[in-house]
Amino acid sequence: MSVTKLETEIAATATAVKSALGVDRLPPTLVVLGSGFKGFENNLSGSTSVELQELPHVASPSVQGHGASLVAGTIGNTPLVVMTGRLHLYEGLSAHDIVYPLRVLATLGVKRVLLTNASGSLCADVPPGTLVAVTDQINMTGTSCLMGPKGKYFGKQFLDMASAWDKSWLEKICALDHDIVRGVYVGVLGPAYETPAEARMLAGLGATVVGMSTVQETMAAHQLGLKVACLSFVTNMSGGLGEPLTHDDVLDLVAKNQERLQSILIKAVGV
Repeated sequence: MSVTKLETEIAATATAVKSALGVDRLPPTLVVLGSGFKGFENNLSGSTSVELQELPHVASPSVQGHGASLVAGTIGNTPLVVMTGRLHLYEGLSAHDIVYPLRVLATLGVKRVLLTNASGSLCADVPPGTLVAVTDQINMTGTSCLMGPKGKYFGKQFLDMASAWDKSWLEKICALDHDIVRGVYVGVLGPAYETPAEARMLAGLGATVVGMSTVQETMAAHQLGLKVACLSFVTNMSGGLGEPLTHDDVLDLVAKNQERLQSILIKAVGV
């Protein structure tokens, strides 16, 4: 796709978002909800929403446990916008498809993004139920959203990722709950969970947790100059370190911890 065509599509999607939500600009804070986190949007007051499938040029999430809408509203004194689900490479989409909504929202006023996801632990001392504040990442998906277009909606293509996560926001979020630990997230293609050999390899690379999302969004957000924070909820031990795993198990553990997780998210968007 040419830069001109992509920029035209982003502009068209942005116009549709503004019309659907009845706004000229979006709030500066965006929250992207990962597996099992759907429902956080119900905490917003005065909200308006639009289904992603109603927006031109936007793919719609198809994974159980994910929402498929964009919601704008307020929590306390903090206006924000929430994507109730996210897109994944394993749905047959490209890296550019994954980050397209983020690029659109950045043109409408979003300045910082809190990414959330569910993950598998690669470390015995990070058990299921742990909330990890991501301080670094490893991209093992085999692709990058930084390839290709270099138009005005993108930014630098050769991007220094050492400062991708906003340290000030991270420290404030970690101070909200003493049980939050810091760690490295490794993003893989999926959708199969890791074999024991793969889990050992990823742990050997220095990763704390593993998942099938987030790394592309982090790169795109940083490229766009957004402040980034990421919270990863550990739902299982990876690669045979725990019991045999199903996607339902992931959703069940998140559901059991939903009140705690939503409480932390509410506080995190306000700091």
